[in-house]
Amino acid sequence: MFVVTNDHVVRADGQLVQRVEVAFFDGRRSPGTVRATDPTTDLAVVEVDRKDLRPATFQRALPQVGELAIAIGSPLGFENTVTAGIISGLHREIPGSARQGIRSLVDLVQTDAPISPGNSGGALVNGRGEIVGISDAYIPPQEGAVSIGFAIPSATAIDVVGDLLRTGRASHAYLGVVPDQVTRDVAAQLGLGRAGGVLVREVGDGTPAAAAGIRPGDVLVRIGDKPLDTVEDFFGELRSGARVTRSSSPWSATGASSR
Repeated sequence: MFVVTNDHVVRADGQLVQRVEVAFFDGRRSPGTVRATDPTTDLAVVEVDRKDLRPATFQRALPQVGELAIAIGSPLGFENTVTAGIISGLHREIPGSARQGIRSLVDLVQTDAPISPGNSGGALVNGRGEIVGISDAYIPPQEGAVSIGFAIPSATAIDVVGDLLRTGRASHAYLGVVPDQVTRDVAAQLGLGRAGGVLVREVGDGTPAAAAGIRPGDVLVRIGDKPLDTVEDFFGELRSGARVTRSSSPWSATGASSR
């Protein structure tokens, strides 16, 4: 069987550990072999010789803000601990102060379900027991935070783990923009006929987006032949490695509308 966890969980002093021990809810412990990792998304796959467990169900769609969130893990060594809260936000980026020494992560699920050291790599589940994220980090109280934790979306885990199992590595498309949802208010301000699409807030210098002529204020409406209605559509298509094209006409079938 395969166990999904964080890349930083299977490292000691920054070095990847090939052989680990996996503790299960029933008290059993089994040796595991790290099959592959992806530091970019902080995910890892561990293979364990155990066949009597039911596989978890991963929810492909993003959870809804406000819905129940349950974090399962071993915070501070307290095994089989369950904490509860709600989904607090989507498409978050962990501030650098929260993950010193570890590269920043983007497109995360935010939750106020208490996450502590030892929760990393554990499941964040909804009220139906479906995994909606892999717990990854939190902002500690000394930073002025109260119950601000983060999880890798299950859709990201599905795609990355699939790559890791097939090829031993994960590939990531990169555009170089800061996206935002086109709400009704934003659509009205931009004179668009409908609320939908991805508003480009920022474009990084020297990025593929800049080379393609995408500018702040543009609205991305399509990647390849896939329409974009939400920011999650955008990230999902990027994860799939699709190609973004741009058009000068609003709501074009081939790309992004200009301001």
